[in-house]
Amino acid sequence: MDTDIGALTVIFTEFYYWVTVPLMFLIHVGFCMYEVGATRHKNHVHTLMKNTMLIPLVTVTFFFFGWWIYFAFPNGPGITGGITQSDNAVPWGELMGTHLGGPGVASQDPVMGYGVELGNSFWARINGVFWAAFLLFSWTAASIVSGATIERIRPSAFWILAVVIGSFTWIIDAAWGWHPDGWMVTQLGYHDAYASGVIHAIAGGFALGVVCVLGPRIGKFAPDGTPRNINPHNKWLVTIGLFLIYCGFWGFYVACNVPIIDHGTLGGAEGVVNFTATTIYLTPTTLSAIVFNFLMSLSGGLIMGYIVSKGEAFWTYSAGLAGVITASAGNDLYHPYQAMIIGAIGAYCAYKLHFWVERKFKIDDPVGAIAVHGYAGFIGLIICGFMLWGHPATAAYHDPGAVITPWGQLAGAIIMFGVLGFLPAFIVSKILSGMGMLRVPPAVELVGLDMSEEMAEEADAIAISEADIAEAKRLGLLS
Repeated sequence: MDTDIGALTVIFTEFYYWVTVPLMFLIHVGFCMYEVGATRHKNHVHTLMKNTMLIPLVTVTFFFFGWWIYFAFPNGPGITGGITQSDNAVPWGELMGTHLGGPGVASQDPVMGYGVELGNSFWARINGVFWAAFLLFSWTAASIVSGATIERIRPSAFWILAVVIGSFTWIIDAAWGWHPDGWMVTQLGYHDAYASGVIHAIAGGFALGVVCVLGPRIGKFAPDGTPRNINPHNKWLVTIGLFLIYCGFWGFYVACNVPIIDHGTLGGAEGVVNFTATTIYLTPTTLSAIVFNFLMSLSGGLIMGYIVSKGEAFWTYSAGLAGVITASAGNDLYHPYQAMIIGAIGAYCAYKLHFWVERKFKIDDPVGAIAVHGYAGFIGLIICGFMLWGHPATAAYHDPGAVITPWGQLAGAIIMFGVLGFLPAFIVSKILSGMGMLRVPPAVELVGLDMSEEMAEEADAIAISEADIAEAKRLGLLS
């Protein structure tokens, strides 16, 4: 911090990312409410606890190895280089803890991919809050999978799968497609500013891989294969949950930006305003772009959801989320008109694909997570490739920088949804299923996964009633 401006920039950036964490926590609160609202009463506690306990499990594993993966694997490894070492990401590193005394590392080299001015002296202050922002992305990815598997997965199996996606596969895709030096960005021109693919397509593909092995809930399909509606038991909880997710998405979008940076040090053109906000790729954008395009894509999704579902509440609200997710890949550069139309297209496709896949392949996705996140995210990446064709995909310090193309986005969508999403989930689920660890027994599913808790509560209530009666008799109030 050589100057007052430098000190203020660091302090502001530290606070900026800190604020995104409680905002994104609302996404997790929303998912919990959303899933409980969509779950039948006999499975409430199970649904809530499996989504709650992913928090400590993913947090601990993300601390020990997830964060390191982001900085270690942008080259593949083996595609554009080997594994890259980074002092700020190893769990025993000095910057992975309370740090008040300056850089604390001998090297003053820049943190990989984040420019000279974002060297160790800067990173010493923001490593923890930047780690936390990425951690909340990990929770989101795992929670998306949680919704698709409600009412029949064993908690232990889900927690294993949550660690696989939350601290391993999604952070690999972030290293490849979200890091400014990621090989997909520099070689394919992959662009995904607000994570249509990096979070949502991979989580949707992962959920599909799990559900293909897990199978549908008992009674979901009639003997002739016709799907039955198992409606949400409490649409108020679903509604409030989704509105909390909308609210948390503001933090999600903000955390995908670097708030203030001297663009000139990244090779930006002279004669322009140097200090600007950038995307995660260090390409210039503004927070106004978030405000316009987030709200317009949300609105496009809600309007289309209301029309295509004929006013059905569950899918109207879900379509709003699908609209945001579809437009997120390019919402740093879209015009608001484009964001609205793209959001509407994504919502329509997600709704139609959900029911087509359900009927055709007997896929039981109780909350539409695969469609809203996976299909919408995949489609959003493809649309971005056409709408932003020719725009720079990377920061100016890459020379020559890759540009956004339809084929680069298609390749990226396949990698996100299929290679890093569906495939590892299917393999791990097959292993768990073969060991008898994936799905609860049919008898437990029929009576409800909360059976033991409900029986214990009933026994406690009976014991208290008997104690009340005995005391009343002792006092002569009952004969």
